[in-house]
Amino acid sequence: METESEPYIRLATLRQLHQVVAELNTGRSLAETLQTVADGVIQGLGYELSAVNLVRPDGDLVVAAVSGSPGAEALMAGRVGSRTSWERRLSMGERWGDLRFIPYTEGWVLDDDDVPQWHVAGPAPRFPDEWHPMDRLFAPMRAAGSPHGELLGVISVDKPRNGRRPGAWGREALQMYAFHSAIAIGNARLRANMQRALMRLERDQQALRASEESFRQAFEYAPSGMAIAEMGGDQHGRLLRTNDALCRLLGRSATALRRYSFSDLVHPEDIGTLLRTSAEGGRAELRLVRRDGTYMWVSLRNSVVADAADGPRFLLTHVEDIEERKRHELQLAHRASHDSLTGLPNSAELRARLGARLCARPPQPAYAGAESAGVGPDGAYQAGAAVREAALVGSVEQDAYVQGFGLDGFDSAVDLGGLGGFAGLDADALEGLTGGSDGGPFDHHVHTYAPAEGEEDDGTKGLAVLFCDLDGFKSINDRFGHHTGDAVLIEVARRLSHGVRDGDTVARLGGDEFVVLADGLGRADAQDLAVRLRNAIIPPIRFEGRAVRVGASFGISWAACGMSAEEVLQSADQRMYVEKRSRSKANRRAG
Repeated sequence: METESEPYIRLATLRQLHQVVAELNTGRSLAETLQTVADGVIQGLGYELSAVNLVRPDGDLVVAAVSGSPGAEALMAGRVGSRTSWERRLSMGERWGDLRFIPYTEGWVLDDDDVPQWHVAGPAPRFPDEWHPMDRLFAPMRAAGSPHGELLGVISVDKPRNGRRPGAWGREALQMYAFHSAIAIGNARLRANMQRALMRLERDQQALRASEESFRQAFEYAPSGMAIAEMGGDQHGRLLRTNDALCRLLGRSATALRRYSFSDLVHPEDIGTLLRTSAEGGRAELRLVRRDGTYMWVSLRNSVVADAADGPRFLLTHVEDIEERKRHELQLAHRASHDSLTGLPNSAELRARLGARLCARPPQPAYAGAESAGVGPDGAYQAGAAVREAALVGSVEQDAYVQGFGLDGFDSAVDLGGLGGFAGLDADALEGLTGGSDGGPFDHHVHTYAPAEGEEDDGTKGLAVLFCDLDGFKSINDRFGHHTGDAVLIEVARRLSHGVRDGDTVARLGGDEFVVLADGLGRADAQDLAVRLRNAIIPPIRFEGRAVRVGASFGISWAACGMSAEEVLQSADQRMYVEKRSRSKANRRAG
């Protein structure tokens, strides 16, 4: 660049400046753009050496590009100068607009700082505007071209070709070039950031597609059932997607299952468990209906898949077939509570069922009050049952005393008929009928009453305990062997079970002893039952081509609150032996 007194040189310089400025935005990367900035100073502004110092994220400046001297490039490129040293330089010397010029007379103090530089000593200037080798000229590049904007970097120039310090025109050209260089660097950074963002987005999309494909394969080809259900809204719980394993498990097609929710398929008794599990996530064991109408046990594990912004989106459900395990558990429970030979409830189960009907507090006598109100003993029993039944409305499903006993159906329900005169009972009589005041007027326990002792049947109903001991069974075991004896026990168990009501319990206490629990019987009813059962046992039992006979002795006791199960059984056992001894051996003998 020559002196501003030569217009044709200015025009040529302007054309060069225009060309290098146009090339600033041709770089495909930030590094190319920085090198273009350094080269443009040499090509268009008439300097022999230039360096571009770029501000790093930590604030220091690194020499990012050098042009004009391979030696200077080898010495300076990649080296870092501290931000403090650069701020010192940009505050020294003379201010030429946005430029900063530090003459050699002041710049010697900068020789030993940490900013990379390429300067050699030289003679003193021969005329006032001659460029000295130790002169320094910096063109700051700021964001958005503002003098007070963020500093992006600094262009350092050296060795003007005409050997003179730049005049007004040269200064203006360098300042304008720094302005456009800042824009080009900002654009290059923006493009680099966009490219990195696009690359990250592409990687994220690839990872998402890979994750979706992995999930799809894991979902579709999982050996156990899986389903995705909707959460919230009118369609809450509706199945959106199911895998082949779940379709096979329930015997329905995927299209058919999309018309249902799990609440449509679950057993009515398990709906509460399902709703709690769906709301909270977690695990539950419940029954689902198959296409053929049968129910199967499954384990449901729910995971609520949520969105950070929108909250829960859907429910991922893992369905595992546990039918075999449940069947095994029921078998184990049955074995633990039932006799392995006869299939009847065993001694432990018998005591548990009997103990469930008893409490430690004897029932308070209510007959006096009942009779004074015109209600007989049987009416008092039935009235008390009615009051207790009414007290338990709303909790019947949870009360084992009212509902009865599990698998064998020992039913403790009482006859609610014959309530005449109930309204006339006084408070004391009512308290006696309902169990006393320890737990309030109704203590949620149906007390068990024993009929009054004596030969005459007063009509009171109670829980009869019939203790049965086989007569002549030992001789069968001794003569024909234990396998014959086992066959006899099995047949006796069958005959006893067929001779009682559905709600009664027949249990094997051990050996050749059986116990029958029959509720709602009077004394005459219990005696009749014992006779019927004895008559059912007496007929010959055929096994392996031979017929054998056994007899039976029965002792009848009555369960009542205030007694333990052991006391009730001992009482029945003692009465059985009394009854056995009361009959001659001829009447007892069988075989």
